[in-house]
Amino acid sequence: MLEKITSFCDYLQNERKLSANTLDSYSRDLRRFTEFLVGNEIDSFEDVSDNTVLTYQLHLQNLGRSAATVSRNLATLRTFFGYLLDEGLITRNPTRKLVSPKAERKMPKVLTLAEVDCLLNQPDTGSDTGKRDRAMLELLYASGIRVTEMVTLDLDDVNIDIGYIRCKNERTKDRIIPIGKMAKDAVSNYISESREKLVKSGTEALFVNYYGKRLTRQGFWKIVKRYTQMAGIEKPITPHTLRHSFATHLIQNGADLKAVQEMLGHSDISTTQMYIELSRSRIQEVYNKAHPRA
Repeated sequence: MLEKITSFCDYLQNERKLSANTLDSYSRDLRRFTEFLVGNEIDSFEDVSDNTVLTYQLHLQNLGRSAATVSRNLATLRTFFGYLLDEGLITRNPTRKLVSPKAERKMPKVLTLAEVDCLLNQPDTGSDTGKRDRAMLELLYASGIRVTEMVTLDLDDVNIDIGYIRCKNERTKDRIIPIGKMAKDAVSNYISESREKLVKSGTEALFVNYYGKRLTRQGFWKIVKRYTQMAGIEKPITPHTLRHSFATHLIQNGADLKAVQEMLGHSDISTTQMYIELSRSRIQEVYNKAHPRA
């Protein structure tokens, strides 16, 4: 059986030009499957039945493997047995009726309203960089835009008088997103009082770094990490956490799902529906903690 696995890996390397990491993954999955077969006194891939593969799937699940891991192993077996059938090394494919388990959707971390207030109040607005940081945090939470979209904002993408930003995205059309009073005030203060002091060369970027150049995603991530520590928030927070919090808080307060989808720039509304599930789980959590008979 090991010879067939070796010839299969050679085929993947020579014909499909797969990376070394991918080949190692295929080989590792097949070696584990072979160990399972030997443990069940099966010494030929020709003797593997539909029931054998199903039993292996249950075996992986009983070991506590995640749905994603199980699905990857089953995908490996499909490819492998398809190869054996094409090469005439077996007479039937035992994976043809196999159904992979659905991968579990991990709910994103979100901040409570109190945690948002605490985080956004950390920057020292007496300094120019503090005004910039406060403006970025307020804007991110007020609009729900992605970090990449925020750092690519130019000065003329912001209309303070009307209260909106124009969000540019290479994959989708531009979006016009309203921002609230606190975000407008923070961005306005930054532009009028601090931005010109930070800009050291001609740039249209709205937010700039210490060197006066456009701020990067990595630079903003470090800023969020620092303020998270200052706020004493123990849950893991990334810049995307503010996007998740924006959407969840809108849904919790009765916002229309379609409107939230448009603001987030989701092409499929099923992606936005995740925040309804998140909102419901949060309500259940609050109920369980607060109700005397919960």
